[in-house]
Amino acid sequence: MGIIIKPIVTEKLTDQGEKLNRYGFIVDGKANKLQIKDAVEKMYNVSVAAVNTVNYHGKRKSRYTKAGLLRGRMNHFKKAYITLAGDDKIDFYANI
Repeated sequence: MGIIIKPIVTEKLTDQGEKLNRYGFIVDGKANKLQIKDAVEKMYNVSVAAVNTVNYHGKRKSRYTKAGLLRGRMNHFKKAYITLAGDDKIDFYANI
């Protein structure tokens, strides 16, 4: 499995991509900033100016059903916010 799992395509990050040249990815939880930078540069052929990471802890969830109370937990994951240098752009919709 690679370092980059999937891009985050939300309204907020799409707006930041247009204005601030910043993009978001869900990445491997054990990857560091240098590994994430190298992976993005190789995959998208861009130059990365900065990498910021955030670790998310999975929240506990519960719901009531006919079978009783079901309890579970959402998965932990790590996000990386990538700021590109210069006039580089990433187009997530080019392969569709």
